[in-house]
Amino acid sequence: MSEKYECFEVWLADGIAHIRLCRPEKRNSMVPSFWMDLPQIVREIDDGGEARVVVISSTGPHFTSGMDLAVFANEGGGDVPKAVRGARMYDTIKLLQETFSCLENCRVPVLAAIQGGCIGGGVDMVTACDLRYASEDAFFCVQEINIGMTADVGTFPRLAKVIPEGVAREMAYIGRRLPAQRAREVGLVNEVFADADALLEGVMEVAAEIAAKSPLAIYGSKQMLNYARDHSTSDALDYIRVWNASMFQPSEMAEAFAANQEKRKGNFAALPARRKRLG
Repeated sequence: MSEKYECFEVWLADGIAHIRLCRPEKRNSMVPSFWMDLPQIVREIDDGGEARVVVISSTGPHFTSGMDLAVFANEGGGDVPKAVRGARMYDTIKLLQETFSCLENCRVPVLAAIQGGCIGGGVDMVTACDLRYASEDAFFCVQEINIGMTADVGTFPRLAKVIPEGVAREMAYIGRRLPAQRAREVGLVNEVFADADALLEGVMEVAAEIAAKSPLAIYGSKQMLNYARDHSTSDALDYIRVWNASMFQPSEMAEAFAANQEKRKGNFAALPARRKRLG
């Protein structure tokens, strides 16, 4: 699998799907096609069942400069009634939010490899990923406050669950850059690498380790972590009981033990391809 879109290049090999932002000359800004293509790419990867992990990386000096204002070019003005403009904007924001929610809803883990600036919508995107890694020159910025608006595509519901609330509020209110090392200290990134090359190499190593595990067990783990984040401990404990009562496979555990003893890769069941959506 190897495909190219306006904003992305996509590969799938050895259980790792690699999505790379490919407009470095434009600092990988999020133009209208970005928002249409990313959920399509992620859903096709997820639906196929071949990928065991997804890696999102970028090109050039910055991971992304965030949303391109062309996204809102047709949202208002002219003779359109104010109420209609509001309803139209509501629907647009909902579509933008769903673009990044697809990363969270993907059955397999999504890893972000971040170099340079991760600005505005970039923060929305990476906080929807499972794991984040950065190069030493990386920084994060909730840019929306600096241009007179409130971030609305996913930063606030997710950022304050990843890092201490006070740090999230400081980013939201001041729009100051959060450098890579500080991002690691507060838990926004898992590890910091010397440069972009070392970053991608390191993230691919992590992806390969994930891809070597039972896909069904990884799927369940992601489901449980996301559910536990948003629910009470009691509800989460009940959900894992129900999940394992229906999904636990003794054969997967037996294969994991055998592979460990024989020092070989496990021969695990693949995720099933998703049924085609109706309509």
